[in-house]
Amino acid sequence: MANAKRGEIDALLDGKRYTLCLTLGALAELESGMGASDLVGLAQRFEANRLSARDILRVIGCGLRGAGHALSDEEVSRMKASGGFAGYVQIAADLLAATFGDEPEPHAANPPSPQDA
Repeated sequence: MANAKRGEIDALLDGKRYTLCLTLGALAELESGMGASDLVGLAQRFEANRLSARDILRVIGCGLRGAGHALSDEEVSRMKASGGFAGYVQIAADLLAATFGDEPEPHAANPPSPQDA
């Protein structure tokens, strides 16, 4: 089961549940594969919402490898996601949101001060 606090997500590929995580090594692999010079450049590319099918494949493949699954991009390219292409896009979007933290984590409120009796 995925641990959201570690940037992990679960995804269903070929009818099997996988955990994906963009670790530092996976992000370095993405930088190299996408020709980004640094993480800021990589994040800007994602924020532009102009990802190719190859980009989505790389994100999913790197996420799988980051979580410990020894799958090549070629093997990942043959996997099926429910919902077809939209399913792949959703997996990549969920993984990027988990990695780059689109929403700030809610903070617990401080406990109330003791009341005078």
